[in-house]
Amino acid sequence: MSAGVDALLERTRRIIRRVEPRQAWLAMQQGALLIDTRPEGLRRRDGTMVGSIHVERNVLEWRLDPAGTHRLAGLSGPDHAVIVACDEGYASTLAAASLQAVGLRNVTDLDGGFQAWRRAGLPVEGDGR
Repeated sequence: MSAGVDALLERTRRIIRRVEPRQAWLAMQQGALLIDTRPEGLRRRDGTMVGSIHVERNVLEWRLDPAGTHRLAGLSGPDHAVIVACDEGYASTLAAASLQAVGLRNVTDLDGGFQAWRRAGLPVEGDGR
């Protein structure tokens, strides 16, 4: 098995079912949580995806552990649909795999991240451009 983050990302993408921005938007209309893990500076600069919930990456597992005492109020349990997003869709893949490891069974990530969301013309609040 090869080492390095690129190899890890490649292995992880074989097990994570990724979604395109429009699929994510439709899933949100059906109750999926879109979790934005981008840092505050990027959100301030580029805006936020309408309907997303911001969770800092360093507390993501605690906030989305379906059995945890610090979980998000909107997370109904281990089968709740969750889509993780970052800026370009790399860190979110690894974050989704980590959430699977803590017990979420219906978690994926946004292919292309926030940048793909914006290119798809989906709603953004506070676009800094």
